[in-house]
Amino acid sequence: MTAEPPTRPTVTVTNPVLPGFHPDPSILRVGTDYYLATSTFQWYPGVAISHSRDLVNWRLAARPLDRLSLLDMRGDADSGGIWAPCLSHDGEQFYLIYTDVKSWGIQEAFKDSHNYLTTAPSIDGPWSEPVYLNSSGFDPSLFHDDDGRKWFLNMVWDHRPGRNAFAGIVLQEYSPTEQNLVGPREIIFTGTDIKVTEGPHVYKKDGWYYLLTAEGGTSWEHAVTLARSRSIHGPYEVHPQGPLLTAVDAPALPIQKSGHASFTDTPDGQWIMAHLCGRPLTPQGECPLGRETALQALDWPEGGWPTLAQGGHHPAQHVQLPALPAHPWPAVPARDDFGGPQLRPEWMTLRAPADLLGVELTDGGLRLHGRESLMSRHSVALVGRRLQSLHARLRTELSFAPEDFQQMAGLCAYYDSRNWVYLRVSHDETAGRALNVTSCENGIYREHLTHDVGVGDIGPIQLEVVYDGPTFQFGYSVDGETWHAIGEPFSAGLLSDEHCGGLSFTGTFLALTCQDLSGRRTPADFRWAEYLEF
Repeated sequence: MTAEPPTRPTVTVTNPVLPGFHPDPSILRVGTDYYLATSTFQWYPGVAISHSRDLVNWRLAARPLDRLSLLDMRGDADSGGIWAPCLSHDGEQFYLIYTDVKSWGIQEAFKDSHNYLTTAPSIDGPWSEPVYLNSSGFDPSLFHDDDGRKWFLNMVWDHRPGRNAFAGIVLQEYSPTEQNLVGPREIIFTGTDIKVTEGPHVYKKDGWYYLLTAEGGTSWEHAVTLARSRSIHGPYEVHPQGPLLTAVDAPALPIQKSGHASFTDTPDGQWIMAHLCGRPLTPQGECPLGRETALQALDWPEGGWPTLAQGGHHPAQHVQLPALPAHPWPAVPARDDFGGPQLRPEWMTLRAPADLLGVELTDGGLRLHGRESLMSRHSVALVGRRLQSLHARLRTELSFAPEDFQQMAGLCAYYDSRNWVYLRVSHDETAGRALNVTSCENGIYREHLTHDVGVGDIGPIQLEVVYDGPTFQFGYSVDGETWHAIGEPFSAGLLSDEHCGGLSFTGTFLALTCQDLSGRRTPADFRWAEYLEF
């Protein structure tokens, strides 16, 4: 009589574990530490690496691509830049593979995607100068085989009319001594009938090479496909039960867009899958928080195929994960007085380091020297953080003395250069220093108040943006006590992939920003900023 396997303790985790814009997760365990790298697209520094010791509590641990020699995205298209990084470890050091996509578009034939490698002795760095690898496609990864050889994979982009643009997964050996790809390139997998095959990762277990890919595109048809072979070169047999994970046939689930996954294990051999997901406001509606990261538990018998621990292929919002020793992190203070030597890690800039974009920390807080408009892809004085809940508020205090209408500063809900809503302080010939709510919706600029609201020519002004479920609205205070709503509420879905034509892959950011279209670089001083979730 065969004994039943012992029951292991579990803990209930609510997905997503990384809420807000955290797509394309690459998960890794080193000892008892779990690291999870996600895409950052045009936001700087590039790649966000989160850290956990219990799979429940996560903290932002590193942003490795923090200097121009590693990443310069000035001029990159919206949602270009960092696509689908891969974080790995070979027992001695960390390897980070990343793509900088310079140009792309749903209707464009070409994608200029350059793939690089950087290494570090610890997750805190220092990260080495980049090694250029190739530009044949995106979603690169690196597999460390148990014989010491290293294998580089990426999807191949075929721009020719009438061809499958997602032409397959290419494999080539990487030589650490030569710091180059060596030997033949070979297509090892062309995908299933789901198509749009990308996001490759290789894992070796019980003598099998398992090739994990994303398919179906990164929206409602997204899926996780698994295949295996006795040789890394193939041929690969697809999981007999079909997609390992997808929500395509369950549009009412709260967790949608499930795909682009990676695996890791616990020290006692239990397996976990990290995958991206989205939470629409309505079934298959808009996802203003962008693509987020969720975890699922796997059952993976020796020599067999892995399956979701809860059965089926649907993502669970409430999932039972292995109960590891609890390890909460200190809470991040809601209020930031900008008193440190550098910006706190939750703040990001657009396409380049902060000091090249007119961003300065002073004794009095954060100073932004006015640069180009919010529609620019080159030099925007803007500091933003992810919106991670639809019940949240960002407040700030601004000191700003504009001299004319070309100078403006304030608080912005930002999606990309063609989609944002902005409570700005500027100068009006009649009202003097004054407020208005402006927006850009798929490239169309509007001013939402027929007359600017005067706020006096001296003294600080407090500004806020408040998310209340499906809507958000701006407000202001001139005395720090009495608050006034300004403008009408906006739909939270206004700043989402779905509303913005599917041309971007990020999520809503809340930002402090300053423009000087005259070129005089007039500064705006933000004394503090406070982000709260309700």
